[in-house]
Amino acid sequence: MEGSYEIITLILIYIIAPLTGLFFYNRIRKKALAANIPHPPIHDIFIIFFTYGGLLILALTVYFADWSGFATLGTFYLILLAPIAMLIIAYKQYPTRQLSVYNKWVFNFAVSYIVIAPTVLFLLIHFSKTNF
Repeated sequence: MEGSYEIITLILIYIIAPLTGLFFYNRIRKKALAANIPHPPIHDIFIIFFTYGGLLILALTVYFADWSGFATLGTFYLILLAPIAMLIIAYKQYPTRQLSVYNKWVFNFAVSYIVIAPTVLFLLIHFSKTNF
């Protein structure tokens, strides 16, 4: 039975969670395009979903699965590249944050990554079952 538990866990973490994120991204993308906002932040929303989804998958991997090379690559992205991407998004969205609720939320999520990511990574390291 333990083997089937591991397979179900891996399917939930690495297939269902990303597909759910893509589903919700697509819904928000359609709503933003239907709102007739000049230059909706579609690409920025995708990067935010990708980044925060990466944090979620990293947390699920630490608690429910074994560490892998992909987890290491994802961690490097979340630590080294994602802060730069979020900084660029925040800088780009700052002048347009009052245009729509989408621009406002993109700006807020980009800025809050600077607090959320270190907090999540600290909690993962502090409370994980794995020794880092």
